Amino acid sequence: MKIAISTLALDDLERGRRFYEAQAEGLGEYFVDSLCSDIDALLLHAGVHQRVFGYLRALSKRFPYAIYYRVSGELIQVWRVLDCRQNPATSQRALKD
Repeated sequence: MKIAISTLALDDLERGRRFYEAQAEGLGEYFVDSLCSDIDALLLHAGVHQRVFGYLRALSKRFPYAIYYRVSGELIQVWRVLDCRQNPATSQRALKD
């Protein structure tokens, strides 16, 4: 299997990196490393997660973030990486855009 990460998901990761880096030096990079590890884990666990808003949703192990993805044949398509602390309606709108 392969993983494809959308531009939107990369933008989400960058926004999260900036937020956490503003909290403490080095925390932004730790955030990105952690989320990338969670995304890589999809190679082992893709398809076992709960379906939310039409996507499979994997929760990050270390940060309050969710990885929304779909599996198509041998491809895991990561669509968004969203903060779970926001209003669920905001996440739903982000997934439709």
